[in-house]
Amino acid sequence: MKKVRGWLIFAAALMVALVAVAGWEYTAHSKTDLLSEEQIIQNLGTKLVTENSTTALTKKYAKIVKDGNYDLKNPYIKVNPYKTSPLTALVYFKTPKKAQVSYTIEGKSDKTSITNSAKGYQTKHQLPIVGLYADYENTVKITVKYQSGKKETKTIKIKTGKLPKYLDQNDVKVTKNDKSKMQIGDNELTLVDRTAKQVYAMDADGQIRWYSTNWNQHMFEQLKNGHIMVLNKSSENGKYNLLTETDYLGRIYRQYSFDGTLGGNLSHEVTVIHHDIAELPNGNLLLTVSDGSKYTEDTVVELNRKTGKIVRVLDFKQILPASMYQDSKQKASDGNIGTDWLHINALDYNSKTGKLLVSARNQDLVMQLDYATGKIEWIFSGKDKNSWPAKYRDKVLSPTGNTKVTGGQHGVYLLSQKGNQETIMLYDNNIAVKNGDQKTSGKYSAATVYQIDQQKKTVTQQWSYGKSLGQANFTPIIGYAQRLANGNTLINFGYKNDGKESNVIEVDADGNQVFNATLSNNPADKTYAYRAYRIQFYPENYHFDVTK
Repeated sequence: MKKVRGWLIFAAALMVALVAVAGWEYTAHSKTDLLSEEQIIQNLGTKLVTENSTTALTKKYAKIVKDGNYDLKNPYIKVNPYKTSPLTALVYFKTPKKAQVSYTIEGKSDKTSITNSAKGYQTKHQLPIVGLYADYENTVKITVKYQSGKKETKTIKIKTGKLPKYLDQNDVKVTKNDKSKMQIGDNELTLVDRTAKQVYAMDADGQIRWYSTNWNQHMFEQLKNGHIMVLNKSSENGKYNLLTETDYLGRIYRQYSFDGTLGGNLSHEVTVIHHDIAELPNGNLLLTVSDGSKYTEDTVVELNRKTGKIVRVLDFKQILPASMYQDSKQKASDGNIGTDWLHINALDYNSKTGKLLVSARNQDLVMQLDYATGKIEWIFSGKDKNSWPAKYRDKVLSPTGNTKVTGGQHGVYLLSQKGNQETIMLYDNNIAVKNGDQKTSGKYSAATVYQIDQQKKTVTQQWSYGKSLGQANFTPIIGYAQRLANGNTLINFGYKNDGKESNVIEVDADGNQVFNATLSNNPADKTYAYRAYRIQFYPENYHFDVTK
């Protein structure tokens, strides 16, 4: 009996000790919820990649420009010059006198031709040909205009190969394309930025006119210099941890690698940069990342474009109330480990004011910060103002009239600003994740424009499209809306019909459809249209030169 009593006393003591240890471990771990800026930078492990796969090819083409004896009658033509953009070509020739060059890729139907005009007059002409048809003998008409006014023309033929299987089987059905009312311009295409695999672009007929063979996820940002920033991976089975500055021909200008184990905190590799990127006036990049703590997708960092080093960290656990992350039970849905309490999915930086717009899906929240100070300027959320801690309440916007609060929104950005009035656009998935509208949740998704009165701290819904489409176009995740130059709006209902389809629609200011394309998806591969953009494929600031 004494042995039994002694054993019970020992067991009780052991239990107390274990509870004490467990309590100590929890306390110790809770103290590490907030990492230092130095620790976050170390976890990300960013590095500037000094050698890339296109360096040798660029040197080869530079030698051709320097030594090659090519003229307008006999130009140098190289299809897919960097081996990753099969519907592009590099054309080079010299002229005896300085001349300006323009060229057109002939379309198969009205308003599908793609035209570009090179800037200035020179004698050596490097032409990036972007927007060819697949499996087709393309006709490209080149016009050379001399300073005297004299013109010469040359028509060349460029044959391309078939689309790869994964794109050939990606059915695109265009049911509406009123080209006279669409925003097309001289060289605009609809770019489909997918959640995985390869990105592509289509014309008004739904014909694929550009794609990259590189694996890409989420990131696709056209930079001020006309280059594009994308998120790649080095192998099919790897994670997307290679941030690449490239162009539509496929030339790589800079690359940055990230530590997929976040400083060894994870036993397996994850994608560190997860949703969005924004370019600052100094050329640096703002990135949405996970920081290596037990909380995911709640940090924004500034990457020095020249050095590849992180120079600024915004940890939103130190900006928003601690209870928001400490009380959250929201787990990451993409295979990452940790609590996904915030889920930052969009950034937009205002270069005139230094303000940063942020969308946080898992709080149904949009907010604006002063980037220099990290201080909140306003918060748009369905969370009742009185339920916020006192110091936040004067930042919370009050909706006016029938203004609807957002739910699981994506893609917020500034449309315009005048004084205290800001106009923003976003894609409202309309799924109440935490603080969204429970009454309308799941019934429709919509592109929506809001006006913010920063002085009165009010928000007013100005325009919206999507409600009339009903539940058929409801998308619980992903989506995007873009206001176009002619006032139309391009909307991507990215996860329609449980992800089996993505629906890209362009509407005018009155909500009349002028373009409607349905894209088939493969849910098994998770290849949905994350965003759709109408993009100039010959940006005004872009200048291709292999000698630089």
